[in-house]
Amino acid sequence: MSNECSYNELYPLQVLDDSMEPEFPEKCIIVIEPAEVCATGAYIIAEVDGERWFRQYISEGEGKKRLVALKPGYPEIDLQGSEFKILGVIVQRNLRRKIKHYSPYVPDNGTPQPSSLN
Repeated sequence: MSNECSYNELYPLQVLDDSMEPEFPEKCIIVIEPAEVCATGAYIIAEVDGERWFRQYISEGEGKKRLVALKPGYPEIDLQGSEFKILGVIVQRNLRRKIKHYSPYVPDNGTPQPSSLN
């Protein structure tokens, strides 16, 4: 198989901290779809100044973009003036055999809405 095909394949990662709780508890498995673009409100894996992050992407127009943790106490990552690349978008969370899918659908308010499947 060529590298081009594998780039487009979904891949899993385990969440190693509590920064994205309660939606993504520590040790849950997230499934990532490789992508370089996303809508505001999407949960993503991104590289900022050489470091990788799992955060929610917020774009407020006029170049104001940031990554935020869901759990209070973690700092926002301001993307203005940073080397920034989206590596993938979270499309699924697996927690104790319960699966939750995140749809690429974006409603009028600009925030992707999760959908549950058990």
